[in-house]
Amino acid sequence: MITSRQFFSLGNFPQFATTHLPSPRFNDLRSIACLVQTQGFNGFSYADISAQLGITKASLHYHFTTKADLGSALIARYSAAFRRALDEIDRSAPEAREKLRRYAGLYAQVLRQNRMCLCGMLAADYTTLPAEMRAGVKEFFDLNESWLARVFEEGRKQGVLRFQGPPLDSARLLLGSLEGAMLVARSYGDPARFTSAAQRLLAELSGSRKKPAGRTDRRLGR
Repeated sequence: MITSRQFFSLGNFPQFATTHLPSPRFNDLRSIACLVQTQGFNGFSYADISAQLGITKASLHYHFTTKADLGSALIARYSAAFRRALDEIDRSAPEAREKLRRYAGLYAQVLRQNRMCLCGMLAADYTTLPAEMRAGVKEFFDLNESWLARVFEEGRKQGVLRFQGPPLDSARLLLGSLEGAMLVARSYGDPARFTSAAQRLLAELSGSRKKPAGRTDRRLGR
């Protein structure tokens, strides 16, 4: 079972294909992913990676000829792990409202580690990214929009979610709102700003204006 805490601790990624990672030394991309999640893709160089991992730049170039190759590997790895997290939510939460709460919890968890969504950070650098990385970022967001649209449709049929228009429109609104709320909360160094906004969004969708019981971070983080 993949929990939100396990998923966003990048050293605990599920074991999926590592065809882009020929050496065991690169099976754990935690340090590199952390650089992207805190500094953005254009905020570090191979020299920074070399210093953090304790390996030579020549070795880095051997495994990832270009920085674009490295970026594409990070996106593929992150997206695959995120897909598994969504699959786990589907298996463990039959009701649409609970699925959305757990989905928001994934973002809350990474923000509490003083990081941003990997692809959210890359989106900020989108115009300067290589074509293959831009495609990977779009695929990540397409995955999320498709999953959310299905959950919204389920929620409408279950009578637990209230929204107007096509489910995809609401899916895009929620995804954009959560990504944006992360950016604002990070600029203030206050994850509670994110969880407050996320709870308000989910309450509006469920037709409830009451403040959810319990601590905000606990409700979104499980």
